[in-house]
Amino acid sequence: VQLVESGGGLVQAGDSLRLSCAGSGRTFNNYAVGWFLQAPGKEREFVARITWSGGVTYYVDSVKGRFTISRDYAKNTMYLQMNSLKPEDTAVYYCAAKILPNGEYEYWGQGTQVTVSS
Repeated sequence: VQLVESGGGLVQAGDSLRLSCAGSGRTFNNYAVGWFLQAPGKEREFVARITWSGGVTYYVDSVKGRFTISRDYAKNTMYLQMNSLKPEDTAVYYCAAKILPNGEYEYWGQGTQVTVSS
């Protein structure tokens, strides 16, 4: 499985962005997928994830109510809709995929930069 993120950019506080993660391979839709971020000088952190069925989603507390994770099975693509962006959301955002719900993420994208100015 190969993952390619897109949709990052420079926005102002309060703006919105939608990140996309396109997965290659016909098995992508069988994977649980998630979003992570890495801010400068910090370790990579979990943001959100969605099960292979799309029925269950999880979010880190700091983005609840602002970010929404979703997936389009027809397009083999996962999304992260980010609203009410804050400067502290500035980071490189990565998508990841795993086949086992309780396993480690096996596949990672190259990342897309999100910068939120105050």
